[in-house]
Amino acid sequence: MTYLRNEIIAKKEERATSLKVKKFAPAGQSTQLIIGATPETDKDILFTANHYYKTYQMKRVYYSGYVPISSDNRLPAIGTCVPMLRENRLYQADWLLRFYGFSVSELFDNSTSDLDYDIDPKLSWALKNLHLFPIDINRAPKELLLRIPGVGQKSVNKILMTRRHQSISFENLQNLGIAANRAKYFINCQGNSETKDRDAMQLKTLILSNTTNNILKQTTPQLSLFL
Repeated sequence: MTYLRNEIIAKKEERATSLKVKKFAPAGQSTQLIIGATPETDKDILFTANHYYKTYQMKRVYYSGYVPISSDNRLPAIGTCVPMLRENRLYQADWLLRFYGFSVSELFDNSTSDLDYDIDPKLSWALKNLHLFPIDINRAPKELLLRIPGVGQKSVNKILMTRRHQSISFENLQNLGIAANRAKYFINCQGNSETKDRDAMQLKTLILSNTTNNILKQTTPQLSLFL
């Protein structure tokens, strides 16, 4: 990895003086982490991925749930469910690290080293930091808007553009591409908020009950090689 990183940097510097120099590994470096085969926690895995991003300028880290195919007793037994939901949550957390300004440490507290598989990592973080909410959607800087559950990068850009010309109300949320069924509990629009002094568990239960596309814990069995 170090060799590839150094060659990419060297070729980039050479291309700054001559366009005839060909790019080295133009697609960048990527790697894959197999999850569920060994006892590493989600926190361990994300710290490793973040190290690759920071140290080797890795383009992408992929996560793949381990599919048991070996009878080696050091590995999960054949027939053990593939951790598909865990894989999905790790991808979501990875996205927060790369594009939303989160650090690995922020996604975990002292009581756990694994992600909450019932909800996405951003919502989980928000529920642990309710003292930071509600966020005024008409005044907050981009960095804070990116941390609101249900608000993505494109929606944040639309918010920033829209509020230059008008004050944003709850009625505007859907037109801005915001998942209002969860965002409304974490924002303040024109002095109005749906927070209503609910605690984290109450909010989690309420949001899950109103979410139609909630990803349930998957128990995907291993496909048999023999019928």
